[in-house]
Amino acid sequence: MKSYMDEDFLLETETAGHLFHDYAENLPIIDYHCHILPEEIYEDRRFDNIVQIWLGGRDGEGAYSGDHYKLRLMRSNGVGEEYVTGDKPGLERLEKLGETLEMAIGNPVSHWCNLELRRYFGYNGFLSRSTAKEVWELCNDRLRSDPAFSARGLIRQSRVKFIGTTDDPTSTLEWHKKIAGDPSIGFEVCPSFRPDKAMGITKPGFARYMEELAESAGTGRLDCAGDVFRALEARLDEFKKAGCRAADCGLDYVMYRPGTEDEADAAYKKALSGEKLTVEEAEKYQTAMLLFLGRAYHRLGIVMQLHYSCLRNVNRRAFETLGADTGFDAIAQNSCGNNIAALLSALNETDECPRTILYSLNPTDNAQIDSIIGGFQSDEIPGKIQHGAAWWFNDTKKGMEEQMTSLANLGVLGGFVGMLTDSRSFLSYARHDYFRRIFCNLIGGWVENGEYPNDEALLRRIVDGVCCGNAARYFNINIG
Repeated sequence: MKSYMDEDFLLETETAGHLFHDYAENLPIIDYHCHILPEEIYEDRRFDNIVQIWLGGRDGEGAYSGDHYKLRLMRSNGVGEEYVTGDKPGLERLEKLGETLEMAIGNPVSHWCNLELRRYFGYNGFLSRSTAKEVWELCNDRLRSDPAFSARGLIRQSRVKFIGTTDDPTSTLEWHKKIAGDPSIGFEVCPSFRPDKAMGITKPGFARYMEELAESAGTGRLDCAGDVFRALEARLDEFKKAGCRAADCGLDYVMYRPGTEDEADAAYKKALSGEKLTVEEAEKYQTAMLLFLGRAYHRLGIVMQLHYSCLRNVNRRAFETLGADTGFDAIAQNSCGNNIAALLSALNETDECPRTILYSLNPTDNAQIDSIIGGFQSDEIPGKIQHGAAWWFNDTKKGMEEQMTSLANLGVLGGFVGMLTDSRSFLSYARHDYFRRIFCNLIGGWVENGEYPNDEALLRRIVDGVCCGNAARYFNINIG
């Protein structure tokens, strides 16, 4: 029997262990999509305790900042909300998390928490209720006193070379500019363009957001859809100057309903007046925006990322009490493969299809995505159109294996751009370790089963690429 989370955790064969320890383990990290706040990086935030990082709390504006994976897991173990997001003492909240991990056999949150304790704090036990006080004292001592445990210190410990944050088009990019002007930081932090609110023509607050966009772009009133597009383009140019490599849009589903410019304008003006739009009207505006943005991304060399099939805030009472991103979302089922193919095809017709990464929250879409992306590849770069890493409810051991196996079956796994944290935590870089172990175990098993040659040079090239190099090339990042 193997020891719990030993150095060969998740590595089932000799080849897997060799590939991970000799090649993957110490490669730099390219975290091209996350929700870290650039302000906290620039100000080199320090944390009072481990619970502040893991379970979080409310900021000055009332938004909750905790890890929703852990929050929903604790609720699943019957933990009261006063311990999950409430104001109970930190040690008591950690004890409740420990109680939850005792029961969460097979859940990646248990693996992540204990990997973080090992990697950053040198703790080789298991977080439980009985060990919570020991963990509390060990972690808090480091967090409060050791310079290596500030925000920047944790990033450096993790060998992170690039961080792509998530930023609204109206952002002033103040903190990114300050970071870029500080040569002592030692790693690159760049904004990623997130136009969700501009796409959200049926969402509350759309008209008010258009006023904010107009002010940030300095283009005057946005009286028609064309004005919105010009304002977004102005902001995109500023993002590009700040080092932007990627854009991202979170969609309930990917729509494709092309219409005329007049139809997009009519839908936009109707939304500004507060009238309810039909699905057809909204989709014509949204399709026009997706096509416009895709072409703009192509012009600027910015990667287009599309995340879709998330059912948001399924518990209305909880949403009204606690707000968004507190653990009440779910997997949606959307049949939008035809729309994705049509969108890419329309962009491709004029040779304006940008490098694109597709992420579905529904794992049953894996094969569909892999079959679609195969129709739009080119000699511009290997894997120009990517099937993104297993996302959110899928970044489990099985979910990662299924996503990579599907890509291997229908495409070229060796060209995959690999893992991202998609996280708000400075400890979440351990997820790259988790991914690398699973990846090395997957391909190591194929080698030992005689399904791929035991060729050292080829295997190293694949491991180096998927774990780091492909992302550096895809996003034009210099890692030295």
